[in-house]
Amino acid sequence: MSKQPMSTKGFSITSYLFGLLMLALMGAQTANAQANKEYKLSTDDVISIAVFNEPDLDVKEAKISESGTISVPLLGQVVVKGKTVVEAQNLLTELFLADYLKQPRVTVSMVEFRPFYINGEVDKPGSYPYRTGMTVQMAITIAGGFTERASKSAIYLLPENSTTAPTRVDLNAEVQPGDVITIEESFF
Repeated sequence: MSKQPMSTKGFSITSYLFGLLMLALMGAQTANAQANKEYKLSTDDVISIAVFNEPDLDVKEAKISESGTISVPLLGQVVVKGKTVVEAQNLLTELFLADYLKQPRVTVSMVEFRPFYINGEVDKPGSYPYRTGMTVQMAITIAGGFTERASKSAIYLLPENSTTAPTRVDLNAEVQPGDVITIEESFF
């Protein structure tokens, strides 16, 4: 007796599982898109600017300065710190519309998020590039892993611009750009 793939009316288990996988990926992309809509730009973020049919106004990589500005052709220094990508896009559209273009179509995209920082009992403390969906475990791995003296239960996270004390977190805690992670020393 030969084994046939299980199917129901032309659909195999493989195609069913593939469909479930695709739905899960779309859900993850939707969650990331939602997070990016709420993400506030800050110093050291890098964005790109594209102006439809105006290649001379495009900026491939604009790093946000300490003062929160980027340099844009015709417009000069534009403050984008504290704005979402959509808000920055709308601001640039308004500025081009005010004095330069009749119907500007501006697109702003994230090129690179500002780094996160990790210190304490890891092999290579310092700043590292942020990646979407990053967890404390991933950050520790990027920093070379725990040292021999590291306390795997005394891990603290301080969000960027926080006015409160660092919060004790576990390895699955989410990391955001600009966050500071501290790994304490174990006393045993």
